[in-house]
Amino acid sequence: MIVKELNLFKMKKTLLILSLFISGFSFAQQEVKIDVTDALALKTLEASYEYYLTEQTSLGVAALFNFEGKSSDFRYNEDRMFTPYVRHYFSTQSNWNLFGELFFAYNAGDKETVVNNATVVTDYSDGALGMSLGYKYISAGGFTVDIHGGLGRNLFSQDSPTIVPRVGVNIGFQF
Repeated sequence: MIVKELNLFKMKKTLLILSLFISGFSFAQQEVKIDVTDALALKTLEASYEYYLTEQTSLGVAALFNFEGKSSDFRYNEDRMFTPYVRHYFSTQSNWNLFGELFFAYNAGDKETVVNNATVVTDYSDGALGMSLGYKYISAGGFTVDIHGGLGRNLFSQDSPTIVPRVGVNIGFQF
């Protein structure tokens, strides 16, 4: 009898902790967005997810996939890039808020170099550490627009480009 009561108590305690954990995440502010400048100008898709820890701090991740042809006049060097980031919003008083961002971008692609008058294409993958600044507009209904720009520096490979850009205009929705 005591063992049954003890097991029932443990089960109730576990369910209570699990409920509190899930409800904490379900009431947090979240956002999904797409970079419209990349999609329209460069045939590149970048989608992002942002999770707010507080009103002024968020964690996010962006995934970029480059569909632009190699022979294009202008394209990102990266064929794909996954970018986790941390943002700090400097105010919460207006619909437009300035933010700073630290990011780490895992990027991969092809780099062309000329050796003895011959073009050599080298596959690379690297990680870039960087910073960016931007503004975000948040409407009362949850529609968002953010404009950001920054640079990162690849750290690990000599075959990769030195600089990784992080620029864009994102539109999205908070829920």
